[in-house]
Amino acid sequence: MAEPHHAIVCALPSMPALPTDDETLSRDIQRYLEYHLGRYLGCNQYYLYEALAYTIRDRIMADWRNTWCLKKKNNSRRAHYLSLEFLIGRSLGNHLLNLDIREPVDEALKDFAISLEELRDTEPDAGLGNGGLGRLAACFMDSCATLALPVTGYGLRYEYGMFHQHIENGYQVEDPDHWMRDGHPWEVERPEYTQTVRFCGRTEHFVDPEGKPHARWIETEDVLAVPYDVPVSGYRNRIVNTLRLWSASATDEFNLKEFNAGDYADSVASKNQAENITMVLYPNDANENGKELRLRQQYFLTSASLQDAFRQYEQRPLSEFADHNVFQLNDTHPSIAVAEMMRILLDDPDKRLEWNEAWAITTRCMAYTNHTLLPEALERWPVKLFNCLLPRLLEIIYEINARFLADVRQRWPGDTDRVRRMSLIEEGPDPQVRMAWLAIVGSFSVNGVAALHSDLLKEGLFRDFYELWPERFNNKTNGVTPRRWLAIANPPLAELLTEQLGDGWQADLGRLQKMEPLADNGDVAFHRRWREIRLHNKRRLAQLVEAETGVAFDPNALFDIQVKRIHEYKRQLLNVLHVIHLYNRIRQGDTANWVDRCVLIGGKAAPGYIRAKEIIKLINNVAGVINNDPAVGNRLKLVFLPNYGVTKMMTICPAADLSEQISTAGKEASGTGNMKFMMNGAITIGTYDGANIEIMDAVGEDNFFLFGLRADEVQAMRANYRPQHFIDNDPDLQAVLRLLDSDHFSGMEPGLFRGILDSLRSPQDPWMTLADFRSYVDAQQRAEAVWRDHDQWTRMSIRNCAASGGFSTDRTIAEYNDEIWRLPSLA
Repeated sequence: MAEPHHAIVCALPSMPALPTDDETLSRDIQRYLEYHLGRYLGCNQYYLYEALAYTIRDRIMADWRNTWCLKKKNNSRRAHYLSLEFLIGRSLGNHLLNLDIREPVDEALKDFAISLEELRDTEPDAGLGNGGLGRLAACFMDSCATLALPVTGYGLRYEYGMFHQHIENGYQVEDPDHWMRDGHPWEVERPEYTQTVRFCGRTEHFVDPEGKPHARWIETEDVLAVPYDVPVSGYRNRIVNTLRLWSASATDEFNLKEFNAGDYADSVASKNQAENITMVLYPNDANENGKELRLRQQYFLTSASLQDAFRQYEQRPLSEFADHNVFQLNDTHPSIAVAEMMRILLDDPDKRLEWNEAWAITTRCMAYTNHTLLPEALERWPVKLFNCLLPRLLEIIYEINARFLADVRQRWPGDTDRVRRMSLIEEGPDPQVRMAWLAIVGSFSVNGVAALHSDLLKEGLFRDFYELWPERFNNKTNGVTPRRWLAIANPPLAELLTEQLGDGWQADLGRLQKMEPLADNGDVAFHRRWREIRLHNKRRLAQLVEAETGVAFDPNALFDIQVKRIHEYKRQLLNVLHVIHLYNRIRQGDTANWVDRCVLIGGKAAPGYIRAKEIIKLINNVAGVINNDPAVGNRLKLVFLPNYGVTKMMTICPAADLSEQISTAGKEASGTGNMKFMMNGAITIGTYDGANIEIMDAVGEDNFFLFGLRADEVQAMRANYRPQHFIDNDPDLQAVLRLLDSDHFSGMEPGLFRGILDSLRSPQDPWMTLADFRSYVDAQQRAEAVWRDHDQWTRMSIRNCAASGGFSTDRTIAEYNDEIWRLPSLA
């Protein structure tokens, strides 16, 4: 529930909670099934899930309203978290845990002859994100509610997710992910808070009666932003925050004159164009239409959200707005919020501040999180496109730039190269707006998401800005929520932790450190229980793998897992080269002291990323050869698990023995999969990159398989990188490349992987995959040596779990709040 009329509602007593006993729950499920959904026992089980979801949502409503009233009553400072992605996955399990009503729900469902697990599997993953950025945002929202902080998430209500991935002949094929086809029972539509977002048109400048110059944006193409609120429950603390998702709608249903004239298609064209903004998550921006739609999405999100924040601010003095509001920009996508805030403060008829007043407010309430070290991943928009879609915003950006560059010239007189580098406009034949630069200039805080990442930003990508404003830069190492990624994803381990530590570790993950002595004290029964839990989880994953791919995993083998977005810098290629190396050893009879290994790779390639798709094809071709070679048998298995997502990860991460975090050093900002695996007892094999460094520091290098060049070594080698040198000096690498060159894995498609091979051998390969091959193989051999000593592996697994307390998003959000947001607790 969000924003009832506070003068009336908040004067009433607190809204009482509904009963949660199993009999009442059963009656309410039956009532929703029959009276709301018009279904009866024996119907499709999805309707039973819906009836249960509505029943649970009813139990959230009182706390949701009471939380909103607390915010109003305290008139407190609030944070607004702007993100184009919120990869929340399924909601049912999260609410059952947070409300502590799993047991009565289990009992209630017996009346319907169905288990909670069956209904939970019916719920689709919410298609509101595609990777780590969106999953992090979802974890952040969970922790904000658990810490009782007044934070509202703002995102887009995509009708279709990124895409559903399936594999044909080894290739990724994208299908529409219409996750909302059957509705979304957790959301509440709030049409009364609809905002109008403007595009195109032109700017008109005028002078008011007092002689002050102003501007107005006229002749615009308007789109309505309709909010849908999703509850975000805190862990057993009666706090429920809001994730507000905007849905695009046309201002008029259709053009009646055109319709009456018989022009049916054109009569609804504007409606369709408007609604396209939130139709699909992250369009492919490899073409101009994709770029335009993505820019529309970014502005639609930020404009609607900022207008909503001002609406809630009501009649208090504008000069105090930044005292009561802070906006966290989740990566560069919502950075246009800086210019939109200025537009609202300068142009809205009830505001019309002077430039300096507006800029002072804007720069006191904007905070920017950067998530990438890849320059090509930073948002840059052609000035031509910007001028067409957002002409008033472009004017404001040019004015911001002119004033900013005047300060730069004053600080560094005559340094024209620095002025060119720092300009918000990248000049050239096709001038571009540098959106990350806009975010830095307009924010009071700029943070990276791991210690190394933040240092590299200051030393490299943002060095000029760091030299100008060192006080703005800080680090906030990412985390993951232990509620979803341990308590819900791994119930047997969660039960064991509660037995050892008592209840409450779910919201105080630092308590896991007390488990560390159990790794070394020789408690045979505890170690045996630990291994039994891991074996149970591995059997679950083996069932999923066989159902999805037809390949049988032996739960007693080493489960070697790499799941993440398919990208060259994440180096799934290095993993495949090692698998081919193992295959070659088997074929050569080198199997003394062999460790059986099951390798699972999963992730999606962006639709326009051809090389990433080629890598998926290579993985599948190699898997096809290995898994069907009688000489290999159960010694080695490789699968590409299709359509990797949140729900599948909840089965994968509790079952992983070896966590592959093998990006080129200096390229991975943080990573969060590494934390999920560690929290569940997996041991990391990884480079000295991103949050791997902090994971290794926490658990100790003896409990981490480190390999590869470090970031400074990568940089030093770049100018003189010679892959052939590594090939010439490594017979194992030569054997691997020989198999690939001979089309052993592409017999029916000769030369299929020539592009991949050429890139590996190129001195311009930015990922330096072959430079790390030998070190990676050696680290894998160290992992195998430990695996053969089951007691040692168990000790290392326990230590990893025990050391994971610092990687809870509760810690991350507490740091954001202490150092950036400064919000009061609602508790």
